[in-house]
Amino acid sequence: MSLSKRIIICLDVRDGQVTKGIKFKGNVDLGDPVEYAKKYYEQGVDELVFYDITASAEKRGIFLDVVQRVAAEIFIPFSVGGGIRDLDTMRAVLLAGAEKVSVNSPAVRTPEIIKQGAEAFGAQCVVLGMDAKRVEVSEAIPSGYEVVIDGGRTPMGMDAVEWAQEAEALGAGEICLNAIDTDGVRDGYELNITRKVADAVSIPVIASGGGGTPQHLIDAVTTGGAEAALIASMVHYGDYTVDSIKKDMRAAGVLVR
Repeated sequence: MSLSKRIIICLDVRDGQVTKGIKFKGNVDLGDPVEYAKKYYEQGVDELVFYDITASAEKRGIFLDVVQRVAAEIFIPFSVGGGIRDLDTMRAVLLAGAEKVSVNSPAVRTPEIIKQGAEAFGAQCVVLGMDAKRVEVSEAIPSGYEVVIDGGRTPMGMDAVEWAQEAEALGAGEICLNAIDTDGVRDGYELNITRKVADAVSIPVIASGGGGTPQHLIDAVTTGGAEAALIASMVHYGDYTVDSIKKDMRAAGVLVR
């Protein structure tokens, strides 16, 4: 585990534009992903994540042209997710310039894809993206958090913590845990599920969904046990810069890059 914590900015892309919603609904288009990537790279972000948010639901391939254009402009790790269903797509995304691929819905349907990706490209290239929603505790879902796929549309009756452990065993190198209940709401990460997953696996966990102030990121990487915090709205709307967030985190005693 690395000692210094990372700030990762997420760019949701739909029809070639950066877009942002709340709890996966009501998306508003914001602008060109390459311009956004460049801006955040210049601000000093540690990593970027691009999600082609409708690729899975529309059952189509990913936006390789955007990946190539971004790779030409930034020199930090970035991962790409959305519509990555097989080894060929993973290879195409990595060859287009991404460092990592993020698999979410297709990995739930075909867990083997995690193993194949890790064997072909190394575990460090394979990120499990997981969307978790709070539900009643039951025998099937002992953690009280259910895995939901297809951009929040399809509940799977699977326990989020158990799925995280299974994904690690299959070879995932990192887990990006997005809490649907707090997504885009900007009043803090869902620290309960973040801590449960972080305690259950030995690979890095990225907290996602709910970042609104630097204190929320501090909470995610301390109380929540995350290795990194993923943000979107708080920088997209100009409330904060990466630099100002890192300053506040350092002031709170958090080691950041």
